[in-house]
Amino acid sequence: MKVALVHDYLVEYGGAEMVLEDLHRIFPDAPVYVFYLYPEGLGIHYQRIKDWNIKTSWYQKMPGARKFLSAARMIAPWTFERFDLSGFNVVISSCNTHFSKAVKTGPHTLHISYIHTPPKMLYGFTTSFNYKKHWYTKIAAEAANYLLRIWDFEISQRPDILVANSKNVQARIKKFYRRESEIIYPGVDISEYNKAKKIKGDYFLALNRLMRGKGTEIIVEACTRLNLPLKVAGSGWELENLKKIAGKNVEFLGAVTEEEKIKLLAGAKALIVATEQEDFGITPVEAMAAGTPVIAAKSGGYLETVVEGKTGEFFAVSPDLGGSRKYVDEESAGHLMEILKDFQPEKYNPEECRKQAEKFSKERFRKEILDLIKKNLPG
Repeated sequence: MKVALVHDYLVEYGGAEMVLEDLHRIFPDAPVYVFYLYPEGLGIHYQRIKDWNIKTSWYQKMPGARKFLSAARMIAPWTFERFDLSGFNVVISSCNTHFSKAVKTGPHTLHISYIHTPPKMLYGFTTSFNYKKHWYTKIAAEAANYLLRIWDFEISQRPDILVANSKNVQARIKKFYRRESEIIYPGVDISEYNKAKKIKGDYFLALNRLMRGKGTEIIVEACTRLNLPLKVAGSGWELENLKKIAGKNVEFLGAVTEEEKIKLLAGAKALIVATEQEDFGITPVEAMAAGTPVIAAKSGGYLETVVEGKTGEFFAVSPDLGGSRKYVDEESAGHLMEILKDFQPEKYNPEECRKQAEKFSKERFRKEILDLIKKNLPG
């Protein structure tokens, strides 16, 4: 069985890249087709993929390619159509913003598209790029988004099967693409977290890419006001802005290795996540696998993983309204502060946390992917 993997681009390491990595573990000989590869953006995580058979598009050789990656969405569907994947039995596209599902396959090829989310910028969700900041970027972006929504709908009809990473994303697929989809949750290596030492520290933890829409500024603001020790792990464009609002109680760790991440999660009082309308959110599952409770924004995929009062707590997050609010949403920070004031980590049973995380294991992910292929592969 010849299998090809397709992914939007490799410029940072987040949940979508973790799923791609798991797909590659299932199919280690599969070539990986991407719009663009930026090793510097992946940082220490580039070592995880450096030996893969990665096929980049013509855009890879464009001068200033990284700088214009967001604008390049306009040509991304057309670019993915240029890859000839007709010789493969199975193609799995991992799709978010750059329309990797646009690849064209042969008549006997099974094309499964794993949808992390329909492109957020097209459908009014909070994004890392505030294109409404200037009137001229707003006009240009809205015009481009109108055309891309039409294109996005059309190419979303091509894959044989759409797979959603959560019920939350499944509902978006139904609304925007008018198609049914399967749900296969991303997986976490539970066994690695079981090995972690369970010595709790005195800190709270924020762990994600430091970019707009992730809500890290809310976490930093709340912990700074309450003078609670907070460790922030991750890298991204928002680092300097976050440092400006952080107190001496906040420690920025930068990008961390997998081993460091496990240790940090196992030692934290709680993981705090504040992304508004998170697609799925794999980090809370990792925290629970380490026996650590989660304090999460009450929206999106977090509602499918965190059990309130048992494996963590929720706080309310105000809608972004298209990126128009101030840097820190005071109302959301206030809601988080109310939870933090009374938070007692000893209330949450580590075994209950781990039991909840086991529902999202890598073994389950592998089995469900292979079962889906077996069920639908022609012949």
